[in-house]
Amino acid sequence: MNNAAKYVYIAFAAGFCSTSYAAESLTVTSWGGALQKHQSSAFMEPFAKASGIKVSQDEWSGELAKLRAMTESGSVVWDVIDVDPQSAEQACGQGLLEKLDYSKIVKPSSLVQGAVLECAVGVSSYATILAYNPAKLKNVPNTITDIFDTEKFPGKRTFHKSPVDTLEVALMADGVPPEKVYEVLETPEGVDRAFKKLDTIKKDIVWWEAGAQPPQLLKSGEAVIGLAWNGRVGDANKNEKAGLGIVWNGQIQGFDMWSIPKGSKNQDAAYKFIQYTLNTSNNAELSKYVDYGPTVTDALKNVSPEKLKDLPTAPENMKSFLVQNAEFWGLNGPELSARFSTWVSK
Repeated sequence: MNNAAKYVYIAFAAGFCSTSYAAESLTVTSWGGALQKHQSSAFMEPFAKASGIKVSQDEWSGELAKLRAMTESGSVVWDVIDVDPQSAEQACGQGLLEKLDYSKIVKPSSLVQGAVLECAVGVSSYATILAYNPAKLKNVPNTITDIFDTEKFPGKRTFHKSPVDTLEVALMADGVPPEKVYEVLETPEGVDRAFKKLDTIKKDIVWWEAGAQPPQLLKSGEAVIGLAWNGRVGDANKNEKAGLGIVWNGQIQGFDMWSIPKGSKNQDAAYKFIQYTLNTSNNAELSKYVDYGPTVTDALKNVSPEKLKDLPTAPENMKSFLVQNAEFWGLNGPELSARFSTWVSK
């Protein structure tokens, strides 16, 4: 081999090794804290061990501006991100996410309602539920809309400082059936109706912004009843002996969803990771660590009966429920958020 040929060979080999390394690594970005720790134990670490693909992790707080800056500059360093449904729809519409090829992941028909979006797929299900402090109430609530009943359940109530879920519960409390909620909320009259219902208890509301807050507000007695994420309440009951009650009737189901940022450098590895987490044998692993349900219907059989009763997707907890409408919030979220912020500040 002459010197010129040697240089060509070395350059080719270096390029091949670089490409191989890139294809065999990926960065998964989630919300940090306890959730990401549990996701790492359930998904990231086992996947890396089974596949030989190096998995790095990063954290974010859902800020689309950061994702936009990456994609527009061409310096995308994330390969899989955990997004909520409404953010996924907004980011997809703005061209910040890849449109998923479900033939590389899972049959959409095998997933629960609401877990399939064009640019995101649900990996776990959580719920906004009604939580309460039984030591502070004479009566036991039995539906999420009881949060509006100040006569039977007097005291402060706590809500997420967001229109998402809040407006839905307001309409259900005003007599709208769950299956009609988004149909009504799509109209100006429906939005007015939701805010009018909220006006009836506004003076009694304590707002929360972080998921760990409602259990603490209920434990301390600052609020006696409130909307909360089931995983946070379950964790407080198990680890802090909070003794809080949970009402599943009327729950609103949401999802942690995987998306691939537009311009990801390691899309093959990203698809392998997502497919792994949605394999029937693996999808319920997160439920061992936190009270989040699997999104693959058949994965429920891998959950113990003791654990199943604490999950949003357990059949006995889904007798009356609403699934967050990601398309609705993707389209109407900015406008309703602005109106909600104005209403809160008045």
